[in-house]
Amino acid sequence: MMKPFVLVPIFLLLFTSLSTAQTLTEDQLQVRVKEVAKTLRCAVCQSESVWESNAELALQMKEIVRERLIQGESPDEIRAYFVSRYGDFILLKPRALGLNLLLWIGPFLLLAVGGVFLFRTLRKWVAETSPASPEDLSPIDEKSRRRIEQEIRALEPDK
Repeated sequence: MMKPFVLVPIFLLLFTSLSTAQTLTEDQLQVRVKEVAKTLRCAVCQSESVWESNAELALQMKEIVRERLIQGESPDEIRAYFVSRYGDFILLKPRALGLNLLLWIGPFLLLAVGGVFLFRTLRKWVAETSPASPEDLSPIDEKSRRRIEQEIRALEPDK
């Protein structure tokens, strides 16, 4: 037989959850429905949340959210219910687990790899085009020297 003092916390927990569900005003309930429905994807529209969509399925989903909130379920429990029925696709913001982690990290990883590649390529180009020291330059032959002087004189204004 259970002791009465063990049953008291259980009754308090049940009474508290029932009283919170019943004390929600219509406005509070509407706000909570909106908060949960904005995190769920409409299975018909797919580009809108359940809250924004006017599809019949979205209206039914909003009603389910409303009923479950009245029953005292938390927003996470309601989302878990929809995930169990539709999969992770139903969440507008995918969870960062498993392959979804690649979706979260992938763009940053590609950006880092691209940055390293760009840095190495630019460094190589700069090294190839940097001016060499005078000792490394080969002397200009006489024919080239005359050609350069001729071109410089052609650019000078007539005196």
